Amino acid sequence: MRSIILKFVLENAFKYGGSVNPKAVLGQVLRANPELKKDVPKVLAEITKTASDVSGWTEDEIKSKLELEAPELLEVKEKKEEGPLKRLANAEKGKFKVRIAPSPSGPLHIGHAYGALINAGYAKMYEGSLLLRIEDTNPENIYMPAYDLIPKDVKWLVGDVLKETIVQSSRLETYYDHAKELIKIGKAYVCTCDNDTWREMKAQGNACACRDLSVSEQEERYAKMFDNANGYVEGAAVLRLKTDIKHKNPAMRDFALARIVEHIHPKTGDKQRVWPLMVFSVAIDDHELGITHVLNGKDHTDNGKKEALIMEYLGWKAPEYKHWGRINFEGFKLSTSGTKKAIAQGEYEGWGDIRLATIRALRRRGYQARAFEKFALEVGLSNNDKTVSWEEFWKMINAFNRELVEKEANRYFFVADPVSIKISQAPSEKVDLDLHPDFPGRGKREINAGEDFLVSKEDAGKLELGKVHRLIDHINFTVENGEMKYHSHGYEKFNEAQNKGKIIHWLSANDENVESELLLEDHSIVKGLVEPALSCVSKGKIVQLQRMSFARLDSKEGKVVFYYLHK
Repeated sequence: MRSIILKFVLENAFKYGGSVNPKAVLGQVLRANPELKKDVPKVLAEITKTASDVSGWTEDEIKSKLELEAPELLEVKEKKEEGPLKRLANAEKGKFKVRIAPSPSGPLHIGHAYGALINAGYAKMYEGSLLLRIEDTNPENIYMPAYDLIPKDVKWLVGDVLKETIVQSSRLETYYDHAKELIKIGKAYVCTCDNDTWREMKAQGNACACRDLSVSEQEERYAKMFDNANGYVEGAAVLRLKTDIKHKNPAMRDFALARIVEHIHPKTGDKQRVWPLMVFSVAIDDHELGITHVLNGKDHTDNGKKEALIMEYLGWKAPEYKHWGRINFEGFKLSTSGTKKAIAQGEYEGWGDIRLATIRALRRRGYQARAFEKFALEVGLSNNDKTVSWEEFWKMINAFNRELVEKEANRYFFVADPVSIKISQAPSEKVDLDLHPDFPGRGKREINAGEDFLVSKEDAGKLELGKVHRLIDHINFTVENGEMKYHSHGYEKFNEAQNKGKIIHWLSANDENVESELLLEDHSIVKGLVEPALSCVSKGKIVQLQRMSFARLDSKEGKVVFYYLHK
């Protein structure tokens, strides 16, 4: 009993700076040894005595004793203190480097954000760096604008932790040199078997005749892969790695390293016809660029094993590999090729269309990178597969984003589909409204009010007779015999009324209100007017259109155009 009590008293004292809560310790002790429930007073008395003995110890003394008595409890404590991410094996602060590696088939979408932010989170945790590698060794699937769009998307998502960007098509000679090295040491060969024959032999665990040709013959074959005039044609030769041809995992049997592709590459043109496959170029890059840890989806598990084998043949130490489970985003339309086609056909206005889940579109709407970062860190690096519905995902992201923008977004009135009303006897006065109700020191906005107002057509149709209605932060009024009449000032007067009606936002018909549009998620447009103070708000600012939504000011050319963000 004393041993159990001591370790939990020490843990409690270490966790709370020397102070011990006997009742909390009692619960832990009883869970550890239910038999002690028979004598709770005796147990509690022993806890109190032990807590008294420990109370005069320093934090270092408590930690030392805890390390001796129950080191596992100390490890749990230190793990909680390090942050939301679990520690990685062989990760050292200041000597940590990870990478993300999208292909330039299009800009990034929300499906890419998780991987980028998990890698960035660990780079921050270990005071390391993140490399962006654009993997463009498949000439047939390249969208030229992506070379510019992807780095911008990544920089917005991860910030300064991104230290370097490389493009694989600029490193072809490096891959060729290492391919020659593998051939020279007898670890790679050029296979000229037709695809069907090769597949059948691989399935049976049988090597092809090409595999046993001499190194000099392999070097000649490799040279022929580069010969446009007298060499192999596309599909006639493949560079393969020599592995265990009877490996229990067929994917590991003599897998391909490079092939011939005659397609014109947007970056290199027709200068090159031999292109490395992903596992080969990645293995070379990860070593030469100093990648210490590879964090990606578990669908890359076999790729990681292939890359590690290539590195082993070349005498290199492989990075640490850690994979996460598949995240199935239900209800998301994330096909880059499908979106590209739809844009070309005019279905979408571009990659920044409000209906898309591209990083470009979400940033344009006013989403903050930290909202997606919080989601990624909460999911963490887990090997379990997850399914996230469209509704569940956006509910979380919107909640995270609201926390970030709510304090910064100033408040303004937007009146949709405005109609005129007259409130007789309403005083003529300048109405000062807080830019933000929680931060009065931020300043005011001014509206010149009189008897003539603008309200939304929808609100105007819901003003019941005989009730006291309120213009937000201004006056209260009634509707009697077809007329609207001033009733009183102040929310208290409105609240005291026995027959409270609606609270509505408004504009003064005496002011030079600004024509405006709010572009909604489904690409429909709400037209209306905004108060004059919004003419001073700069493009790109996020505001709250009161009683409507948060929105980002997208343009001010003749009229003010907002992109809907969220409620």
